[in-house]
Amino acid sequence: MTAIERDKKIGASGDGDHGAGGEGEQARRLLDSFTLIARTINAPRLSFERRIQEILTIILNYLGVEQGSIMVREGSKHLVVRAASRREIIGCRQPLDADSVAAWVARHREPLYIPDISSDPRFPPRRRESSGQYRKKALLSAPILNHGKLAGIINVTDKIGDRDLGQQDITRLLDFSGVILSLLIQQDLQQQLRRQRNTLRERNRELQRQQQMRAELSRLLIHDLKGPLSEVVANLDILSYSLEGDSAEFLQAAQVACNKAVRMVSNLATIDKIEDGGFKLIREQVDPAQLIKESLSDITGMATIRGIRLKTEIPADSPEVIPVDRVMILRVLQNLLINALGYSSPETEVRFGYRPVAHDREIEFFVSDQGEGIPPARLPGIFEKYNRISEKQDALVGSGLGLYFARLAVELHGGSISAASRPGEGSTFTFTLPLN
Repeated sequence: MTAIERDKKIGASGDGDHGAGGEGEQARRLLDSFTLIARTINAPRLSFERRIQEILTIILNYLGVEQGSIMVREGSKHLVVRAASRREIIGCRQPLDADSVAAWVARHREPLYIPDISSDPRFPPRRRESSGQYRKKALLSAPILNHGKLAGIINVTDKIGDRDLGQQDITRLLDFSGVILSLLIQQDLQQQLRRQRNTLRERNRELQRQQQMRAELSRLLIHDLKGPLSEVVANLDILSYSLEGDSAEFLQAAQVACNKAVRMVSNLATIDKIEDGGFKLIREQVDPAQLIKESLSDITGMATIRGIRLKTEIPADSPEVIPVDRVMILRVLQNLLINALGYSSPETEVRFGYRPVAHDREIEFFVSDQGEGIPPARLPGIFEKYNRISEKQDALVGSGLGLYFARLAVELHGGSISAASRPGEGSTFTFTLPLN
């Protein structure tokens, strides 16, 4: 049984408030009507149009009237019929400045009772018995207000039976306007939610499109840069065997700059693959002491040029091998070492090495410098993408990808990386890797 069918039974029990057979019966019928309206408002499978039409029918049955409509404010200039006993007028728009009952109530924001609409000079005459549309003279119209702002209008006319609508019916109509407001608020919130979802969906699509474009551009740049950079590095290496004196120093500076560019390109290529989930580790059993020695291959010359001492620390009781991707961890160590050289002053020392963490079955690598240190405000985000330690401009200081790459590579191995520092006292970077 629908809400309309149930409510017709309620409406059939009496003629409005006066035919209900006493105050107790009136209260019961009013409570039953509000219960039906509440169920209708909360019916999840009913459309807004169906719910507001059923609510209007419940109200008309309770009041014992045949004609009625619910109009909803649209924008700042119109009322729109959203429910009506005459279905043909649903969807009709009415300006708020029109010479009509609803427009008057909308402008004044107060209910209006008209005992005889045909004799009220404020409004044009309406069609009556000749058209078969209206049989009674009295009309009630009440505003639906939300904190003093107009949300809509409810109109009723054509009382069933011998009586016509009276002044006392305004109270009940205002009671019902409150429950209609709850439906309008619910509908407005749902519309806002749909709009927000649509907006979010569009923004997500645009964000994905932009990310795809950036990823494609990055891949193209990396591909186009690899070849020329490799050729330049190879030519500089050949030249290094034939140049001496000042020319050799210029050549070394060029080699440092090219190696930096190669590392940035390699970091970008690997970062893109890791972020896309397409990078697979190639694990092998690697001697950690050998990793430390290999990491010096491109670092010793840079340290010599800058006047920085390198000190390795390899424990005697170190594990023989660890299961890692040798190329990846080697690049992590070199990134950390180059970072330390970039922020170290001449005649200082950079210590690096590893130590076993017996109770956790891990091995811990470290790189410690005596440089300027990291400002406390920058330390929490030090391993984020494009996050640089300071604004210092240096041939070895990159764009903030080196530490981000190190974090991704270590975490891909199931390890963790961290940094500790005191301004003016240097910094220490450590990362741990599981032994199995």
